Amino acid sequence: MTDNIPLQPVRQKKRMDSKHRSGCCECMRCCGRRDPRPRTVWLGHPEKRDQRYPRNVINNQKYNFFTFLPGVLFNQFKYFFNLYFLLLACSQFVPEMRLGALYTYWVPLGFVLAVTIIREAVEEIRCYTRDKEVNSQIYSKLTARGTVKVKSSNIQVGDLIIVEKNQRVPADMIFLRTSEKNGSCFLRTDQLDGETDWKLRLPVACTQRLPTASDLLQIRSYVYAEEPNIDIHNFVGTFTREDSDPPVNESLSIENTLWASTVIASGTVVGVVLYTGRELRSVMNTSNPRSKIGLFDLEVNCLTKILFGALVVVSLVMVALQHFAGRWYLQIIRFLLLFSNIIPISLRVNLDMGKIVYSWMIRRDSKIPGTVVRSSTIPEQLGRISYLLTDKTGTLTQNEMVFKRLHLGTVAYGLDSMDEVQSHIFSIYTQQSQDPPALKGPTLATKVRKTMSSRVHEAVKAIALCHNVTPVYESNGVTDQAEAERHYEDSCRVYQASSPDEVALVQWTESVGLTLVGRDQSSMQLRTPGGQILNFTILQIFPFTYESKRMGIIVRDESTGEITFYMKGADVVMAGIVQYNDWLEEECGNMAREGLRVLVVAKKSLTEEQYQDFEARYVQAKLSVHDRSLKVATVIESLEMEMELLCLTGVEDQLQMDVRPTLETLRNAGIKVWMLTGDKLETATCTAKNAHLVTRTQDIHIFRLVTNRGEAHLELNAFRRKHDCALVISGDSLEVCLKYYEYEFMELACQCPAVICCRCAPTQKAQIVRLLQERTGKLTCAVGDGGNDVSMIQEADCGVGVEGKEGKQASLAADFSITQFKHLGRLLMVHGRNSYKRSAALSQFVIHRSLCISTMQAVFSSVFYFASVPLYQGFLIIGYSTIYTMFPVFSLVLDKDVKSEVAMLYPELYKDLLKGRPLSYKTFLIWVLISIYQGSIIMYGALLLFESEFVHIVAISFTSLILTELLMVALTIQTWHWLMIVAELLSLSCYIASLVFLHEFIDVYFIATLSFLWKVTVITLVSCLPLYVLKYLRRRFSPPSYSKLTS
Repeated sequence: MTDNIPLQPVRQKKRMDSKHRSGCCECMRCCGRRDPRPRTVWLGHPEKRDQRYPRNVINNQKYNFFTFLPGVLFNQFKYFFNLYFLLLACSQFVPEMRLGALYTYWVPLGFVLAVTIIREAVEEIRCYTRDKEVNSQIYSKLTARGTVKVKSSNIQVGDLIIVEKNQRVPADMIFLRTSEKNGSCFLRTDQLDGETDWKLRLPVACTQRLPTASDLLQIRSYVYAEEPNIDIHNFVGTFTREDSDPPVNESLSIENTLWASTVIASGTVVGVVLYTGRELRSVMNTSNPRSKIGLFDLEVNCLTKILFGALVVVSLVMVALQHFAGRWYLQIIRFLLLFSNIIPISLRVNLDMGKIVYSWMIRRDSKIPGTVVRSSTIPEQLGRISYLLTDKTGTLTQNEMVFKRLHLGTVAYGLDSMDEVQSHIFSIYTQQSQDPPALKGPTLATKVRKTMSSRVHEAVKAIALCHNVTPVYESNGVTDQAEAERHYEDSCRVYQASSPDEVALVQWTESVGLTLVGRDQSSMQLRTPGGQILNFTILQIFPFTYESKRMGIIVRDESTGEITFYMKGADVVMAGIVQYNDWLEEECGNMAREGLRVLVVAKKSLTEEQYQDFEARYVQAKLSVHDRSLKVATVIESLEMEMELLCLTGVEDQLQMDVRPTLETLRNAGIKVWMLTGDKLETATCTAKNAHLVTRTQDIHIFRLVTNRGEAHLELNAFRRKHDCALVISGDSLEVCLKYYEYEFMELACQCPAVICCRCAPTQKAQIVRLLQERTGKLTCAVGDGGNDVSMIQEADCGVGVEGKEGKQASLAADFSITQFKHLGRLLMVHGRNSYKRSAALSQFVIHRSLCISTMQAVFSSVFYFASVPLYQGFLIIGYSTIYTMFPVFSLVLDKDVKSEVAMLYPELYKDLLKGRPLSYKTFLIWVLISIYQGSIIMYGALLLFESEFVHIVAISFTSLILTELLMVALTIQTWHWLMIVAELLSLSCYIASLVFLHEFIDVYFIATLSFLWKVTVITLVSCLPLYVLKYLRRRFSPPSYSKLTS
């Protein structure tokens, strides 16, 4: 019955649409126009612009010079808490309301604001310095005067910019020229879209044909481009050269673009700048940084509202007991001011100073070197994370592929047996060189069972030929480029390809003896272990696509004239192409469970007649106007039948160090991990298995590709039937599900032990984070290392950037920056847990300190006929919450219940914090009751035991109060630190020393008497001893979980 519960469609919320359009809105504001418009950009002539364009600057700051002070003050006074103290301080300017010296109210408030402003200023200066570093990167610009150096921030639309190999592209550009012989370049885009594959980019044909780069300034040409938008995968534009006869017009697409935040992987390129600043595709895909307010701060704010309610009630009761006599409304205000200590102003400053200490501790932790705290306002958030959303490439993995397995059906070769493969290859080519005619003749095509050496050789040769890799030679200081290319110098050769998998395969064939040494558009050269060069002509190449999941190549061996069709691809498609066998499916499953990316390699020998027939049909299909792609696919499929299965290859994307134990720790701590990646579905699934994000006992449900509401309904119903099952879903399917069935999808996904979202756009990652926050109300942490993760990092309650190969963009935008993923475990389990527990103890103790003195004031006023007269005057009231008790109370930020090693060993301790028990209404109520008990005991005790003068009441009660606070700190501490002992002794010394100067409030001669000493001792013991006894009994009969581990 539950299998087909009808799913209620929901309307897509405007919130999402507006988020997707936010980039364009930014662009409109910045350019001072109503709508972004298409543009005409003249090459090398930025002055010929038809509209205003934004400056090419990166800005991660929350404020600017003018908005800093108003912004910080607004963020402070939007807290009910701080606004209350501002009104309180201002009320002292009215004579009827004044209770004491102005400094007693304005000094604490000024100190709190000064600390906050200084902290925010330091963070803004740091942020400005980091942005300045990026904006000051130097590039070469082509001008009429030659090549000049220009800062990234000074680049304008229309500039001709030269970008070197391994340099970041500074703005969105159209690709005009390259130094590469093959007339193309490779681009690393993982900072933009998270994909590890290198992208092939083609220059504008007209400009690539020009003799030199400086000729770009001699021609009269322009680019007409679409308006700035968010889409990083598409582009529409045209290139026009007016001064040629006839004028040249070329259409421009995504293949001709160089987006900002990508990195040039080959050669030196020249491009014309199209978009800058806020109109960049990468910037439009990032949300604006927001001021994050921690959940802990909101909870404290809520408690202060309760305290304010208590303050109002106490004030009204006092006036009611006077029967609202006389100007009772003024009396209410005076009582509000008199009991204002109920809400402690020192709470905010103690918590803010605590955050600074936690940040310092994180930075100084030698176990997580290089960790940087960029936002010191939310360290407590780290202690309550329920969902961790992580990127894959460069975060969980190193983005380094390693060849791990070659499987031939009857035998498999692992890393430890690659020398056997090498000896097979060596024996084959040694045999060929000894007896060439016998092996090269067609007589060998007999049907006898192949030897193992020839089977291995066929497999290795297929892997060495079936790819899109190009060897490139660079000078190494000893050998120049031309010489290295001529002699195929090993030390100067690097491989370039659109996929790191392919490079790993070709590097492996090199390691076993068959080396790819040369390649151009029509030929390929392999070198044997004996140094012989094998030449192959490339007849056709069928590139890999996400739809076909395979790639093929037809080559002719120049020495024998044999034509062979090689193909490799995913097992799901290759199973129907190769000849029947009984091991393919089983072995693919085994290798996939090990987290390897599996490719099936096959071949088919073609006669000259067969190939000529195929080529004729293939050319015909490519010339057709209607259904071209379908006809081409049909012709290729005619070849893809009964192919000979050669081998399986297993490649592993190397995981970051200690990723598996870290993920296991997080899982045991009750944190659910979601992986959001721009990479392919198969790759993401492999990594999830390899990293043990999905455990061996869990099933994986791969969400079918859905395009409409009906398909989404059926697939969600199918998914609903699964239990304890990890979900894998693509970005396109996710978009459809969120459009029609947002609530149902999120409900099902949140029940999964792990979720993997692949082919995710940067804005989609941020949308998922936002939906998790809204649907679950739990805290989220986002971890990433690339520019495509910035939106997600900024949207999450806690953003962590991994600083690695992909640059610093993510770590600069994050709240916390780490150097390795494994450091996340300690950051959460140790520092997050400690920060939250310490702040909870600190906040409740500061509230207790204030409630104690407020209770004493209430008892005092009620005994003396409800008079609105302060018990303690001037310096006593300021000294109480500063020099007399500040250091011991603040030393609670050094307290810890368990050692860091224990917290790492038992992540279940972290799970306890997710319920928010350290700071709850229950613990708050307990502290309120303790405060009322102690305040009443001290005040009534002082009134009962005082001598003849009022000044003695002040002396006895105030001394008892100070001693009680110092003893209560000692009662609360779980692990003593030497600074805590120093703080206790220092505070006591300060109080004793200051008694000499407090003769105005305290009788100095009276405190030296024995009578004073025994009275203070009795009152202090009665106020503290019962609590010590209760604490001991609780520890004895109902110990907390952490105490079981420390005993």
